[in-house]
Amino acid sequence: MVLRLKLSTVWMALGLSAAILFSGCADSTYDPTKDWSVDKLYNEAKDEMASGGYDKAIGMYEKLEGRAAGTPLAQQAQLDKAWAQYKTNEPIQAVATLDRFIKLHPASPALDYALYLKGLVNFNDNLGFLSSVAEQDLAERDPKQAKESFEAFRELVTRFPNSKYAADARLRMAFIKNSLARSDLHVARFYYQRGAYVAAINRAQSTVQEYRDVPAVEEALFIMVQSYDKLGLNQLRDDTQRVLETTYPNTLFLHPERAAIKKSWWKFW
Repeated sequence: MVLRLKLSTVWMALGLSAAILFSGCADSTYDPTKDWSVDKLYNEAKDEMASGGYDKAIGMYEKLEGRAAGTPLAQQAQLDKAWAQYKTNEPIQAVATLDRFIKLHPASPALDYALYLKGLVNFNDNLGFLSSVAEQDLAERDPKQAKESFEAFRELVTRFPNSKYAADARLRMAFIKNSLARSDLHVARFYYQRGAYVAAINRAQSTVQEYRDVPAVEEALFIMVQSYDKLGLNQLRDDTQRVLETTYPNTLFLHPERAAIKKSWWKFW
């Protein structure tokens, strides 16, 4: 009798454990949104976004993409999901979502916004606009994403010149262009300081040819003048110096006596 009671107790305990286990499994797969309409799902996702619940919003937008497939609401869910991914510091996922949107919906009236957001994701992630990471100059970072950002903005202003996002895109393009020119200039300085004068000339020349109207061109020309001088290429040195003086008649690179301070930032050697 005692043994039988003990066995009965054991089986009851095992049964209870199994019930709890299966109950837990059921709860883990339960989807509280399964009976929601697409409108309710979208509104709930928007509320999560507004309150900063970006991770929850992303999950809801993904469900909405499937349930409202082929509708404008599904397109909006894609764009909103990309924004939420951007806000959660997931730029790679955000760009992938936007690339998919651009590929699937080439005639969408929101295509200009998709291009703008793609440029913005790379702009903020790579350039760190209005931020300082260990006081690193923006021009010293890998320019790959900056170029991708520039291309997205350029496509936007080319295809949609009257878009409400175009004006801001042009301003950001100018910022990126100057940053990329300074990136080339940073490399040219590096080569010059180490005596690699041919490499310095090539990189500085690239800056002059590709960017033309940015402030970095002035110093790029000066690096070329100095490098030609080090190589004994006097004719090329004099020709480049004439271009520098003609383009920048008030340049301090060739006339340091005009500087208001004894040592200017551009005296890097």
